[in-house]
Amino acid sequence: MDDSDPLAAPHRSPTADRPLLGMTVLVVEDSRFASEALRLLCLRSGARIRRADSLRSAHRHLQVYRPTAVVVDLGLPDGSGADLIRTLARTVPRVSVLLGTSGDATGEAEAMAAGADGFLAKPVTSLPWFQSQILSRLPPDRQPPGPREIAEEEIAPDPIALHDDLAMVVDRLDDPDSADIAYIAQFVGGVALSARDSVLAAAANDLARARGGSVARATRHMTGLISQRLSERRVI
Repeated sequence: MDDSDPLAAPHRSPTADRPLLGMTVLVVEDSRFASEALRLLCLRSGARIRRADSLRSAHRHLQVYRPTAVVVDLGLPDGSGADLIRTLARTVPRVSVLLGTSGDATGEAEAMAAGADGFLAKPVTSLPWFQSQILSRLPPDRQPPGPREIAEEEIAPDPIALHDDLAMVVDRLDDPDSADIAYIAQFVGGVALSARDSVLAAAANDLARARGGSVARATRHMTGLISQRLSERRVI
């Protein structure tokens, strides 16, 4: 099924206030908190959203349908999102919009080198900015008709999704191996940016750079910070 074909759903054409109506966005993102932000952005824009939390899950989705846009996080539990971007950039017919996303400052260059059309730096919360990143890369016949008022609007993801992300990290920190440490550090870094938690972001950076005996100290520090945040949320 081709969800990017406007003829497949002529009654669901984009409008000024719902400019992505009739489109499907596949979000390949392992963080539930970041996914929730993108879900709200799609909902406000009129787009349908499908979520994959790994490369394997994304490939299953893509065997069934071709979305209008794909947003790919670069750090996934079973590999690099850049590999999926590279594959989709070369697939014919190509998806209309292919975007990378990451909390890593070097992520944009990596995503663009892999063939992405653009990049969403975390946190992704601005509605007009999100819409413009997709609309600016669509052909004229997929654009909403007439003038469109651009009003700044920020979305706020459900904190329960953040709780789920942090709880998952605590479980993985029980007995991590070296590969797990690298994944946990980048995962927590992205979640911390999405949650605007500078202290947790610094701890993730410390863990990513830790070597030898400092790994255990950095791991204990991160575990303590996350446990504190989970405890505070239970009290609330």
